[in-house]
Amino acid sequence: METQKNKQANNQSSTQQLTVLPDDKISFGQSAFLGLQHVMAMDVYVVPFLIALLIGLQSGQSSALIQSTFIAAGIATIVQTYFCMKLPIAQGPSYVPLGAIVGIYAASGGGELGWSSVLGASLIGAILVIILGFTGLFNKIVKIFIPPIVGGTIIFVVGLSLMPVGLSSNIYNGAGATINQNIYLALITATVLIVCVMIGSFFQQKGRIFRIASVLIALIAGSIAAKFMGVLDLSAVSQAKWFSLPQIPFSDFSFTFNASAIITMVIIYIVLMAETTGTWFAISNVIDQPLTDKQVNRGVIGEGIGCFVASFLGSTPVTGYSTNAGVISITGIASRRVFVAAGIWFVLFGFSGKLAALISAIPSAVIGGVFVIVCGIIAISGLQVMKNVRIGEKEMYVIAVPMILTLALTLLPKDFLYSLPTTVQYLFGSPVATAAIAAIVLNKVLPSGK
Repeated sequence: METQKNKQANNQSSTQQLTVLPDDKISFGQSAFLGLQHVMAMDVYVVPFLIALLIGLQSGQSSALIQSTFIAAGIATIVQTYFCMKLPIAQGPSYVPLGAIVGIYAASGGGELGWSSVLGASLIGAILVIILGFTGLFNKIVKIFIPPIVGGTIIFVVGLSLMPVGLSSNIYNGAGATINQNIYLALITATVLIVCVMIGSFFQQKGRIFRIASVLIALIAGSIAAKFMGVLDLSAVSQAKWFSLPQIPFSDFSFTFNASAIITMVIIYIVLMAETTGTWFAISNVIDQPLTDKQVNRGVIGEGIGCFVASFLGSTPVTGYSTNAGVISITGIASRRVFVAAGIWFVLFGFSGKLAALISAIPSAVIGGVFVIVCGIIAISGLQVMKNVRIGEKEMYVIAVPMILTLALTLLPKDFLYSLPTTVQYLFGSPVATAAIAAIVLNKVLPSGK
């Protein structure tokens, strides 16, 4: 009886953290404003930029890839949020396939043929993911292998794996400024974010706007500080066109179906699905709504459709972004309408070079200041999932070993990673996927204590 009361109290407190629930209706203006906040908190442009850099695309090709990625992310977000999984989830390009994309591109001879091999393999892999959703196979795997101890661990390592990336890539080594300037910018952004959330908590009615707009206010404050420091470069924004057409299939690019490239990409999609499961658990925990079998199956279908659309538009796979779970926790806004609005913003950015350039102009250290706090909140969400699990000797290893693997692989020198066999590179290139597999295996192999 006492346990039941405690569970009810925990559920009530979790729900009370949200000011707007997933199915609550909010105005068009609010949805647009809050959707823009999610878009600005996501570094969607970084992955296509890195790909363009790694395979040596020209300036025009690079811009076209970024445009296609924005449109693909927008369509995938709307599909997943409104039609398939029906949860507040934003989709964006994943870092996981980077190594595979570069490898397939080079192995296929580079140029148009190399890129068409990448897109063809991505297209076939996406279709296989859709089949996994329709047959319900993926859901059966989740039910058998991912109990709360494993699910909580996966969420925890998602946040843990992103922290070093946010600190190192966004802040310590952020381009366009000195390390001192980057640290100051990150501190200013993070401080403004925390102050806004505290104002919203202390003055729940009058201060509500500060909480729900905390991420956007922090990013604007950080950008203003960057302008005063002389590290905010808006030249690309002034040069960009307001409207420009994205790539057109079979005109600007084509598809080539290569067996080895397809096998490689299928492995990548399996890793992606292991990673996106952590995102789903994180979102589910934040909104305090357990995932149903139907939602998981539809989520897999939505993931496959999003990746199919991305490939058809000439971009790379898009998957669920875990950072948005942290933004929901900070703002207390979980309305699906906000994420549909975010999807629309993505599409608009994809058709407007100027708007896309504006997002890209935000200094990495400013985004990093928000990003690292969001990562911490995601990690804590994982601990909340495990709060009702008795932590015995077995459970300690199930949590500790994936945690160690996550940090080890995140900090693993790239030279050593590239010396490993290709398949191992794909796996170790995703610390979350490797940690998730380790948690699943340990939970099944280790004997339970009395």
